[in-house]
Amino acid sequence: MKLASFDPLRTLGLPVAIHIKPDHFYRHIAALRGVDWVLFPEYWQVNPLVFGLNARIFPSLSAYLLGHDKIEMTRTFLSIVPEHVPQTVIVANAPEHAADVWDQMTLPFVAKIPRSSMGCGVFLIETPLDWRRYLGLSPVIYAQEYLPIDRDVRIVVAGHQVLGGFWRIQSNRGFYNNISRGGQLDLSPVPEAALELVGCLCRMLKINYAGFDVAMVAGHPYLLEFNRLFGNFSLNLFAPKVPKAIMDFLSRESDENNPLTPIRPPTPLPRAA
Repeated sequence: MKLASFDPLRTLGLPVAIHIKPDHFYRHIAALRGVDWVLFPEYWQVNPLVFGLNARIFPSLSAYLLGHDKIEMTRTFLSIVPEHVPQTVIVANAPEHAADVWDQMTLPFVAKIPRSSMGCGVFLIETPLDWRRYLGLSPVIYAQEYLPIDRDVRIVVAGHQVLGGFWRIQSNRGFYNNISRGGQLDLSPVPEAALELVGCLCRMLKINYAGFDVAMVAGHPYLLEFNRLFGNFSLNLFAPKVPKAIMDFLSRESDENNPLTPIRPPTPLPRAA
């Protein structure tokens, strides 16, 4: 099985034959046609790889498409497990919608910028001034119920496996649980209900590499979001389980008797004089 990688850090421990810098993508098209799997391409490379070269990619296409935008992610969660999603309103950022959402939501509530990570695009809305500031930053209104928690669970998925999880306790600065924003690590056992929910969701959506954030309220798990590229802390905590889980997945999904046929470009025609 021949592997190409665009991310040497996340493919440590894997038998990668070709490491390619993302900026050199078009220089290596011929080589990419000859591999079995392309690992960790950047988002802009997904369409050329999947639809142009007929390549197998890891993480999965659904992990890329859903993980790229909180709106698409949340709408998908609501379509299959609505009871595990906090009350959420997603509308265009227009004055009439902003007024309706303000009247509809119970204070405090959470507002998010659809494409952000590490807690950087998440805001606690407590006052009209908070709301106006958020509205000036986000192209779309994404408002969500505030859950009464002081910690959440990060659950790590690689390949076909839910590898485990850990608690992230709220930062001393308040509100944020992200380790990168001052959240504290707690390695106490995480609830089976959260692990089972994430495992079921990944099977349904074919997500094979992600870090899920789950809130527990009175024993009930609520999906907050998932990150397709979870942080280095999670990666280190679950090493060497991660590369083994990835290899198990790639081996299981590869069909050596019926490999993918690369799409060959048509013979170029001479330019008109």
